[in-house]
This record gives sequence, structure tokens and C-alpha cells, in this order.
Amino acid sequence: MTQPCTMDTPLAANLGGKTAKAMADQLGLHTVGDLLYHFPRRYDQRGEHTDIRSLTVGEQVTVLGQVRRTTVRPMRQRRGKLLEAVVEDGSGGTLTLTFFGNQAWRERDLKPGRWGLFAGKVTEFRGARQLNGPEYVLLGDGPADGEVATEADEMEEFAGALIPVYPAAAAVPTWVIARCVRTVLDVLTAPEDPMPAAVRAGRNLIGLDAALRQIHRPAGEAELFRARRRLKWDEAFAVQLTLVQRKMRAADSPARPRPRADAGLLTTFDARLPYQLTDGQQRVGEEIAADLATAHPMHRLLQGEVGSGKTVCALRAMLQVVDAGGQAALLAPTEVLAAQHHRGIQELLGPLGRAGELDGDPDGTRVVLVTGSLGAAARRAALDEVRDGRAGIVIGTHALLYEGVDFADLGLVVVDEQHRFGVEQRDALRAKAEQPPHVLVMTATPIPRTVAMTVYGDLETSALTQLPNGRSPIASHVVPAAEKPAFLERAWRRVREEVTAGHQAYVVCPRIGDGAGTGTDEEAPAADDGTGPGGGSGAGTGGDLAARRPPLAVTEVAELLADGPLHGLRLGVLHGRLPADAKDTVMRAFAAGDLDVLVATTVVEVGVNVPNATVMIVLDADRFGVSQLHQLRGRVGRGSAAGLCLLVTDAVEGTPARQRLDAVASTTDGFRLAELDLEQRREGDVLGATQSGRRSHLRLLSLLRDTDLIVEARSEAIELLDGDPELTRHPALADAVGALVDEERAEYLEKG
Repeated sequence: MTQPCTMDTPLAANLGGKTAKAMADQLGLHTVGDLLYHFPRRYDQRGEHTDIRSLTVGEQVTVLGQVRRTTVRPMRQRRGKLLEAVVEDGSGGTLTLTFFGNQAWRERDLKPGRWGLFAGKVTEFRGARQLNGPEYVLLGDGPADGEVATEADEMEEFAGALIPVYPAAAAVPTWVIARCVRTVLDVLTAPEDPMPAAVRAGRNLIGLDAALRQIHRPAGEAELFRARRRLKWDEAFAVQLTLVQRKMRAADSPARPRPRADAGLLTTFDARLPYQLTDGQQRVGEEIAADLATAHPMHRLLQGEVGSGKTVCALRAMLQVVDAGGQAALLAPTEVLAAQHHRGIQELLGPLGRAGELDGDPDGTRVVLVTGSLGAAARRAALDEVRDGRAGIVIGTHALLYEGVDFADLGLVVVDEQHRFGVEQRDALRAKAEQPPHVLVMTATPIPRTVAMTVYGDLETSALTQLPNGRSPIASHVVPAAEKPAFLERAWRRVREEVTAGHQAYVVCPRIGDGAGTGTDEEAPAADDGTGPGGGSGAGTGGDLAARRPPLAVTEVAELLADGPLHGLRLGVLHGRLPADAKDTVMRAFAAGDLDVLVATTVVEVGVNVPNATVMIVLDADRFGVSQLHQLRGRVGRGSAAGLCLLVTDAVEGTPARQRLDAVASTTDGFRLAELDLEQRREGDVLGATQSGRRSHLRLLSLLRDTDLIVEARSEAIELLDGDPELTRHPALADAVGALVDEERAEYLEKG
């Protein structure tokens, strides 16, 4: 008999060395606890179908199906026989199982009427979905046609009404995992439940031992619901305890207060602004000003739609800090965006940002740009101004993190587009102050409430929901290039019409070209079927069609456009591989109106502000994410003329890729699109795998579907930590939180 085990017992002790090695090598499972937290991906029921029609070629799948017919015929090219069994899913979808060689015993196995789980890689032959030589296990849910049932047909792993289907590997199919789970559950010593009894009772949660048993072997839907609810609670509670705990610690850290001056740069700046701040900008400004005046570091997330005026809010915060004797640093993710911020802030400040120059305000400050591509003399001059404090506002890329960039008194760090920086980069900039500086994080990517509460749970949040006066609406349309090539021809004519009217346009591609791609390193000759770039190649539909050609590339598309539909227009090219001075030259030329069309990668996704640009064509639009497309189209309609965004795709109607694009075209509500983006991603990715790639035990929680539970968990975490900030009275809970959210992941969450 197998020895009793605990959650820490190595799998080899109960499963044997060979199986334990396969579990470790294929699935990263080493202990009994690892195995029991490897939850089923789904649950099938006899008589219910797996949707075979939704299977993707190349996907490794496990299908529950019923054998409909089996045929054996000689092979044409070699000796032996080919056995084909057709499996049906109950909805009309069929899947062919093929076995090569003389395997007559399989014909006896796979009799019509018999149910089974079949696992393998989906292929396609003559339009029919196939599994070649799949692994399978037959279920004892009754005899095959004309066969008498025997007790041996019953598989104990699948005796319940619900059949667990696990994330599996070819060498470790789902039924092997189920058998191993049963083996360890039969001898498992009930683990200590770390959840305080009062919390369990107050939230009506079942015990941990029961939850682990029932999630793997549920007797029915009600039992499964209770098990999943308890284990989801554990995940939500662990994350919220971590974030609330760190938020409390941050609140206790000292920081130098930077209160607003009665009369100073900020007051003068406000008086000189050529427009009225929106109500939202004024409200957010008051929230930030109050935070800066405290003796604890501000940690605030400022989110707002593209063009909602976040930069002005950030600049007002920076001026408040400068008025209080400190310096502010703005960290941008790219040199293009850093240069754009530098130009924009200099324009907003005017003489206030040119202290010491002939036309500068003597009571003003200086704004310097620090990037990796600065020449030696310019870099020395900029660093001197940062070091001695003459530069009150410092704008840069990751170059600000290098040794040799020293601040006189860093009081505020503004991080633009937070998700583009690694944890270490943000932390390095914080470390350049004697005391923790105040931190303002800006993002134009709308964040659903539960994501903000979970990923940014240690930050206070502010949102700008109004667009400033003068911003024009943006219309978006899908251009189905493969189905209707004439629509793409019309798109290029529309670009010419906008240029003739005195406006400018963007053309965005997913790849750079010349072997240096964003998304693929393959060379991609762009399609040229008379429609111009983007025409009918079948790319972007998913599965095999998407593999027919690599994504369209900037360098190739620009050449085709110059010789084709946009011949005679002034075209520029912009991408991340250009030298910094070349990028700046192109961007300045486009901003000045010296270029009609800018063919670019997503380097224009954030921060680029050219009010005269009115139309954007996104080629291979299905290659981009929902939020990314929303960011891209925010580059047009920034002036008084209406904006137009055309999403060119070969994805056919009804495919997931096309549905995603239709959704983007149907709404400009960034928060709704952010939820859609979240629905289509693995939600564990939102919580972040640690940078070392270690496994996370956050597997069940849905940031969209479990909103109420996350809110409850945060409330419970605040109440518990108010009386026990370090969980000293709940050591088992502290250990459990550490297992679910280890220190590295906790730092990831804390720093955003």
C-alpha cells in the first residue's frame, strides 16, 4: 500500500520514479502539493460534446467523443493496414483518428457507440480534422453497440458524472494525471487549513482539504462550485493581503513633503495656459497636489483615454515639486516618446522652461532631455544641469537609470506607459533619491476595475474620463482585403483625399523588414495583387492561413506604396531600428507637415502628437491586440478635423480575429475594449509570471468574472491587517500567502 503523504511529499514517493520524472520534466510538478494545485482545465460529461469544429490545426487537444464507425483498409504506399475511426462530438462535428500498421486489436477497442477521451495534435487532411496515432482511454459508460458491459470497462478515475480534463502534455495525458491525483488523494494527510476560522465562517467557505478533493473528483456541479469558490478566494485573498500589506508599509515610509506654493511656477503656468482645464484635470490635480504635500511617498496611477490630458496633469505635479525645491524625472519607454515629451513640455512652458537663456523667465526652471543617443558634449551639459539642480524637469529613457546620472534632489518620478518598463528599471530610478520620491504612473491603456485593484492594488488611482475641448471623434472601420479588394483600393484613395485636403496619414505595419521584425524575423515579400499592400493573402485568419506569409513590413510596404497607390506623395519611414537622430528627424518632419504619410511600426503607438494627422491605415490589423489598436487610433483626430482609422485584415467573417476587429471598430470605449482584451488573454498573464519564469499558483481567479469576490477579499484583507499588520497571529496564513505570491511576484505586483 502507498505510504501516507503530505503536500510537501515528493511525487516519487507515491508515484514511482518514472512517473514522477515525467511529471517534473513535462509539467513542472515535483511535490504532491504541486500536483493537487494542477487543477483541471475543464470538466466533460458523458453525452455532452466537445466542440470539434472549434479545434485549431496544430493544437494539442483532449477530446471527449463517441466512436461512430471504424474502417480498416490496406495502405497504398507501403505494406500494412490503415485503421480510421470517426469520432463524433454530439453537435455534428467529427474527428478522424488514424492508426498505421497492423493493429487489429484497436478495431476491437474502438467499436461504434463507445465513449472515450482522445488526445493528440490536430492535423488536417483533405479538409477533415484528424488526430494521427492519438493516445486514448475508453470510458465505462455503457457497452459499445452489440457488446455486453463488463466491470473492467469502468475506470475509477472517471467514475463521477464530471470528467476532469487537465492541462496535459503528449507524454503525460490527462487520464494519467487523473490517476496520479487519485493515488495521492487516497493517502493524503489532510493539510492544515491556513484560512482563519472567522473568515471561513463569515464568507461561507468550505475547508481546504475538501476543496482540493472536490475540485479533482466532484460528485456534481454544486460540489465543484463550492470547491472552486474556496480556491479562488485563496488566490484573491493572497494577492490582496500582499498588496494591502505593502501599501501600509509604504504609507509608513518617510518622504519629503512637496506642498503647493502660494505663488510660483505652477501658479504662473496655470495663468498662462491658453485653455481651460477640464473638470477632470482639476479634480486629478487636487488629488495629486494633496498627495505630494504629505510626509509619505505618493504612489498614484493616473489612467485616461488617449488625448485626455494626462501630460498636463503630470506637468502641473512636476512644477509643484520644482516650486518646493525638488526635481522631477519623467521616464518614457522610447526615445521617440521621450523626445516628443521634451518638445511638448518645452512648448507648454515657453519661457518658464528656459531659465538662464536670453528669452527665458529668470524665475523659471530648465527642462533637459537625457537619452542614450546624446552626443558626448550634449550629455555632459545635460548631466551637469541635473546634478547641480538647474534642471528642474528631467525627461529621458532608460538612460536616466545609468550610473553617472545624479540628481540634486529628486522629488517626483513620473512613469509614462508603466507596462513598458521592467521592475528593476523603475526601482533603479527610485533609488536615485535620498528618500523615496513620490511616484506618478501614467497609462493610456484603460484598465478594468478588478485589474486596477489586483495588479495596481498598492496604488491610489485617478482617472480622466473627459476629452479636452477641440478633440474630434474617430470613426473606425474594418477593411476585409481578401473578401473585398475594392475596399482596400478605396482606403488608399481616401489617404490621397485627406492629403489633398491638407491633412496627413499614418500607415502602420506589424514588422520592420530587412530581417529585423517585430513579431517575426522572417523576410516577408508583401502581397502585390493590384490592391497595394495588405491585399488578399489569407494572412491573419489563424491556424494554417496565418502561416501563408509573414506579417507585412514597414520597409517593403513603404516601397510598394511609393511606386503604387500613394505615388507622388511625400512618404517617411519610422521604426525602432533607425538611429535616434534619424527617428527624431523623421518625427520632426512629419510634425512640421513636411511629410504626407508616415509608414511606421507601433513606435507611434503612444505619445506621438500630430494634430494634422486625420487618417490611419493599420495593415494586418489582426496581428495587433485590442488595446494596442485602441492606442494606435488615438494618434488621429487630435485636432479639429475628424479622425478615421481603417483596420485592414484578411481574417474572414466569423473568425475570432475578425470578431476582435469588429469589436474595436464598434466602440471607442477603452474600458470596454480593455475587458475584451482581458477576456482573450490568459488571465494569469495579467497577474504576471515572475521574471524568473517560476510557476504561479494563481490559476482559477478571473479578473472579469470574479469581481465581487475580489472586492470582498480586499475588504477582508484590510480588516485583518488593521489588527495584525504582519500576520504574526496567523503564521499559517502568512506561509500560504508566501506560497501563492512569492517575494519576487510580490515585488512585481508592488512595483506595478
